[in-house]
Amino acid sequence: MTPPRITVDPDSGLAPWRQVHDQITRAITAGALSPGTRLPPIRQLARDLGLAPGTVARVYRLLESEGRVTTAGTRGTVVSDAVVPADRGVLLREAADRFARAARDLGASDEEALAAVRAAWPTC
Repeated sequence: MTPPRITVDPDSGLAPWRQVHDQITRAITAGALSPGTRLPPIRQLARDLGLAPGTVARVYRLLESEGRVTTAGTRGTVVSDAVVPADRGVLLREAADRFARAARDLGASDEEALAAVRAAWPTC
């Protein structure tokens, strides 16, 4: 399985550290990053994303405090063995629920919400 590509969108409205954290968390939770998988070194990921190393270090510290990764000297930062991937169906329903609530809060109809998903699907 190819590891997920991490990106930062400066126009997203989310802080870069939050985008990186959320992408890594989703990849771990969905099983795209399995236990024992080594994450890129802090400096390398920071350089690849155009971020300060301190920003990536903050993400790794937070992931470690959440128990998602461990840092082990020469092994670097790896996905924790204690993390059990969630069921994909459960993750999909949770994401759909969040989107449905946001669409409803915006006053969108079912048809408008579904059209928005269909329009976004090819661009993700």
